[in-house]
Amino acid sequence: MPQVDLLVYDVGSTYTKVSAFNRYGTNLTFIGRSQAPTTVENIEIGLFNACHNLARDLQWTEVISSHTLATSSAAGGLRMVAMGYMPRVTAKAAKEVAMSAGARVLEIISHETPVDFRLEVLQEIKPDIILLAGGTDGGDQDSLLENAEVIVNSKTHGVVIIAGNTEAQPKVEEILKRGGILAIRVPNLMPTIHELKVKPAREAIHQEFIRQITRAKGLGRLLEIVSNGRVIPTPGAVLMGTELLALGTHEKEGYGNIIVIDIGGATTDVHSVLPDLANLSKEEAGLVVSNEKQLSYRTVEGNLGLRVSATGIVETVGASGVLAKVGLKGEDLTKEIQVYVQYLEKNTGHISINAKEINFDKALAICAIEIAIKRHAGYFAQSFDPVLGIVPGTPVGRDLRKVQRVIAVGGIFAHSTKEEALVILHKSFANQGISLLPEKPEFVVDHNYQLYTIGAMAEEYPNEALALAENNILKETSKV
Repeated sequence: MPQVDLLVYDVGSTYTKVSAFNRYGTNLTFIGRSQAPTTVENIEIGLFNACHNLARDLQWTEVISSHTLATSSAAGGLRMVAMGYMPRVTAKAAKEVAMSAGARVLEIISHETPVDFRLEVLQEIKPDIILLAGGTDGGDQDSLLENAEVIVNSKTHGVVIIAGNTEAQPKVEEILKRGGILAIRVPNLMPTIHELKVKPAREAIHQEFIRQITRAKGLGRLLEIVSNGRVIPTPGAVLMGTELLALGTHEKEGYGNIIVIDIGGATTDVHSVLPDLANLSKEEAGLVVSNEKQLSYRTVEGNLGLRVSATGIVETVGASGVLAKVGLKGEDLTKEIQVYVQYLEKNTGHISINAKEINFDKALAICAIEIAIKRHAGYFAQSFDPVLGIVPGTPVGRDLRKVQRVIAVGGIFAHSTKEEALVILHKSFANQGISLLPEKPEFVVDHNYQLYTIGAMAEEYPNEALALAENNILKETSKV
């Protein structure tokens, strides 16, 4: 009976995917990939069907693995409320933690928010996670202590991640424990006004994700199947894979600055990892609240997707603007694409069936990527700002000009030829305008959708995962 060395599952909201690998010495070899519809009523059925389809594709009776890993987005992003001291700082820090961990920030609460309203928000949202930030180390403590009391009074069932002033954390933890609230302490996510340390809080959210998915029917079985007792949120796995490619390992050098564009049915995600920023001085990095100079950065455009959020693309660009991306125009086609995107939102599993629909999908993808990447990137200032010392032409925000590689992930790329995929990418980056986009990137298409598997393997098999990415993702590139 055929046996593979490693299976990696991804349980998504629409499809459950599985990829198989064999190990030869220190090398991992890709064997095959398949998928099946995710069965929300019982996740295990989708897992079985995906594996059955893989066996069929490989012409085996079944697939057995000696080691299994998994990622998942089927339970949806964990519901998060962020509480802190200053509104802009808390919002910035919470966004960075949530975006890199796969959680959804539903509300930002600061010291300016009335106490009664804070209580009302927690009781109404019923968050899975409360990120309790506030105060640099040696700074404010009062806001942390006050918010801890509010959390206790809300009688929340969520877990509190204490990520504020380290000097106040023991007192905060004691208040929460007395109130019967589960609390996890992590290093201050903003120890100084120049530093943003996302990773410890991100890892705590990942652990909470594992704990909470066992409440979803069938997902508890996923934890029994995996060999390491972990299920990583899919966006987190993609970011971890991107970080591995950019930074490398102790034994293998990384590939430097990288952007990953992950376009799906509901969202368009952009990840960028810029090792060049790792060694900036505090003065060069500037204030956390006013820059995007951290090593890893992720943005999510929740209204730009090729199925669930297709109408969001047309609403943002306009029907004629979408059509123009593939050289189409006319009143009849304008009406047709508006009807098409409305149909897609109601029929999210639809696969384009003729040349016109394929062209529509390409146009939608080009628009979604162009908007998402420009929102992720910084820009050249167009006016004076004497307060911030900005003059026209000053680079503001995240500077992607030196990025060497852009990796494209998503269903439209997996089901397109290399030539078709590269056309989409070239057109998405054709009109750079004032944005700080890559000057001469190499485009890479992840046809087998392996980047999430690279991230899932990154901790246990870092060198093998990096070599696998080199052979299966990075070896074919196309320069602009």
